[in-house]
Amino acid sequence: MKTLRLYAPGDLRLQDEPLPDPAVGEALLKVTAVGLCGSDLHWFREGGIGDARLSKPLILGHELAAIHQQTGQLVAVDPAIPCGQCEFCLDGNPNLCLSGRFAGHAEVDGALREYLAWPEHNLFPLPAYLDAAGGAMLEPLGVAIHSVDLAHLRPGMHVGVFGCGPIGLLVLQLAQRSGATRVIATDRLPHRVEAARSLGASQSFQVDSAGKLPDLPQVIGQRGLDAVFEVAGEDAALESAMLAVKPGGVLVLVGIPAEDRSSFCASLARRKGLTIKLCRRMKRTYPRAIDLVSRNLVDVNSLVTHHFPLNQAAEAFSVADRRDGLKVVIDLT
Repeated sequence: MKTLRLYAPGDLRLQDEPLPDPAVGEALLKVTAVGLCGSDLHWFREGGIGDARLSKPLILGHELAAIHQQTGQLVAVDPAIPCGQCEFCLDGNPNLCLSGRFAGHAEVDGALREYLAWPEHNLFPLPAYLDAAGGAMLEPLGVAIHSVDLAHLRPGMHVGVFGCGPIGLLVLQLAQRSGATRVIATDRLPHRVEAARSLGASQSFQVDSAGKLPDLPQVIGQRGLDAVFEVAGEDAALESAMLAVKPGGVLVLVGIPAEDRSSFCASLARRKGLTIKLCRRMKRTYPRAIDLVSRNLVDVNSLVTHHFPLNQAAEAFSVADRRDGLKVVIDLT
C-alpha cells in the first residue's frame, strides 16, 4: 500500500509499505478520505505539538472515513483509543486518558495511507447519503460538540466565536442549534468571515493585522457575551474573547497555539471572575454528530473546499497551511 510519512518538518514522503495485519478486535479498513486538521499542520510545520515530538517517521491524519473490508460499509473512524480502565476513563473522561493512543500522534500512525487496521468499536457506519468527505468531517464536528458541551449553552444566550476555521464554523452552527439568539464571529481572513456570515452568524467581522477588532466594545455592548470560544490558537483572539465575555461568563479555549503557549491579562480575567475551560479533543460524540448531520441541522459539506489525491499531499498541506480555503481533504479512492 501507499503511505505518506513525515520525516521532519516539511518533509513528507510517499512510499510503499506492507498492508497492516489486524489484531483481535480490529478491522481492516480501506481509507477513503482524510481531512487535514490544524494539529496536522503543527506536526508538518514544527515536528510536534507541545511535548509530543517527532521521534520516528510518522503517518499523520485523524479525520477519516474508510470502507470496512469485511462488510463493505463506509464508516467514520474515531481516532482515539483510550485504555478504558484508568480513573479518567472510568469517570467518563476517556479524552483525558493518560495511556490512550491517538491516530497520527506521537508514535501512533494515522490515516494518510491506503489501508488501516483499527478497533471495531471505534467504527461508526455512515448513512447512505453521507459521503466519505462528510464522514471525515465528523471528527472536527465532534470537537465542536465537546466544546459547546463545556460551555453549557442555554437558549437566549449571546455567544462569540473568535476564529472561523472549520471547527469555529461548526461551533457557530451548534451555538445556534443550542438556542443562542446572537452569535458574533471574527477572523483574520475575509473568506472565513464570509463563511460565518453565510452560516448564519448574527454579525461577522474581519479583525485587523494585529488580530483585534478595534470597535469591539461597541459591537458587544455594555453587558458582554455569555459565552465565548477562542478557536484561532492566537493570543490576539484570546484577548478579544476575554474582553468580549461578560463578568461571570465562560471562555472555552479550543485553538492550539504556536510555541505551546497562551497568555492573557490575569487582572481582567480575575475581575470578571471568568470560568476558563480547555477543550481536549472530544468524547463519545460520533452518534450525536451523525444525527445532527443526518437531520440537516449542521452543514459539514460546505466546509470542504479543497480535494487532493494522495500523490499531491505536499500541495494539500501547503494549501491548508496557507489557510487558502476551509477544510482540505485528501481522497484515497
